[in-house]
Amino acid sequence: MTPVSRQKVLGLYRKIFRIAKKWQSASGQMEETMKEKQYIINEAKTLFQKNKNLTDPELIKQCIEECQARVEIGLHYRIPYPRPVSWNVRGVDLFISGPIQNILFPVADHFQWYFYREVLEMNLHF
Repeated sequence: MTPVSRQKVLGLYRKIFRIAKKWQSASGQMEETMKEKQYIINEAKTLFQKNKNLTDPELIKQCIEECQARVEIGLHYRIPYPRPVSWNVRGVDLFISGPIQNILFPVADHFQWYFYREVLEMNLHF
């Protein structure tokens, strides 16, 4: 990792923890605020720990850009969770958010119907 990349990564890490410290949930409820603060901290620790051994400059740059985008989207919408994904599969709209989104999001388009069928079989309600 170049010194410039290292500075950017450490700066983003500190920025996320400052955001978490000042975070207020959209509902204004203390319980929800604490839950969201903890999510922000855990998500940052997990993702930064997972990517700490990256050496490819392009991959590091991509991770930095993704992190910056998530921070901006989270601050704009006041939602710390990843943005919901919307798919239209054979005329049926699927809105996915939460933990299952992390499983489905990276999947290529030609697999959508397979995963849609799996979701229906699991009787999940979105």
